[in-house]
Amino acid sequence: MRMIILGSELRARLSAALAALTVALVLAACSGGVPQIPASEQPLSGDTLMLLGRKGMDQGAPIFIRIFKEESELEVWKARDDGRFYHFKTYPICNWSGDVGPKVEQGDRQAPEGFYRVSESQMNPNSKYHLAFNIGYPNAYDRSLRRTGQHLMVHGDCRSAGCYAMTDALIEEIYGLAREALRGGQKSFAVHAFPFRMTNANMDRHRTNPNFGFWRTLKQGYDFFEVYRIPPSVAVCERRYIVNVALPTHASFRPDGMCPRFQRPVYTPFQPKPGELQVAQERITVPGPKMREVASVKPSGITPPQPTLASRPSSADFATSYGLGGPVTTGSTEQPDSAPPSP
Repeated sequence: MRMIILGSELRARLSAALAALTVALVLAACSGGVPQIPASEQPLSGDTLMLLGRKGMDQGAPIFIRIFKEESELEVWKARDDGRFYHFKTYPICNWSGDVGPKVEQGDRQAPEGFYRVSESQMNPNSKYHLAFNIGYPNAYDRSLRRTGQHLMVHGDCRSAGCYAMTDALIEEIYGLAREALRGGQKSFAVHAFPFRMTNANMDRHRTNPNFGFWRTLKQGYDFFEVYRIPPSVAVCERRYIVNVALPTHASFRPDGMCPRFQRPVYTPFQPKPGELQVAQERITVPGPKMREVASVKPSGITPPQPTLASRPSSADFATSYGLGGPVTTGSTEQPDSAPPSP
């Protein structure tokens, strides 16, 4: 009987000690005594890794991001082993500032539009808006037009003063996907920021907008990716974007100078492998808040009667218009624009 009593006392003492240790660990964690994994280093979730696997995507494979202001959506695309990009997820943009149209000057509170690139130096793990990456405004095109502004980001916290703001949870996943791609060998990833989905119907709707000519150039990049599932190489000369261009190694390319002679890489239109049509067409949209809905965007004006543009260009039509089609060749010599340090 005595041994049983001693055993009970020992168990009671051990339970009390364990409870005290648990409380001590919790208090230490709250006071910073136990190392915590920073948001920038949080591993991709199990669900995200499972989706990558189901779609045949490696977590370190290159990414491509498209932003659509009017729809308040950000798309992440991932490369697969065939070299083409497949849709991973569409995320809601919680907030963005300004109106449709490019950013022009510091303080106009406009979110940028254009073709940008993000390298490792533009990733900001210590942003006061949870996490952020600088999209690279002003790039060579913006600087050639003497546009001003700095620190234009995709970040968390759902507040915007010229940036694209996500919720903290969503920027963690997007940041993690970008981080893994850069660590996997991608030197920089493209971010294409559009005023809206560049369908012909939307272009017709905004035909009277003063930015229509600029948007027609952005549409070339949009259409190229829709047909080929490869982000186009982009260069700047004569103060304009040149979409899908390969430059000679000896060429001098000045954003405000005359365009040198260049070639256009030739690609075959995207065609899913047999049995992979579902993966190629699948679109997963993440639920979440959107502070800016389509209805809240100022209209561009009443569109006069116009012949309706043709529907989405066929592969053949696009190839004819831009000198493309035929066998795949290599091409881009585009380099990322540098960006000022993130705050």
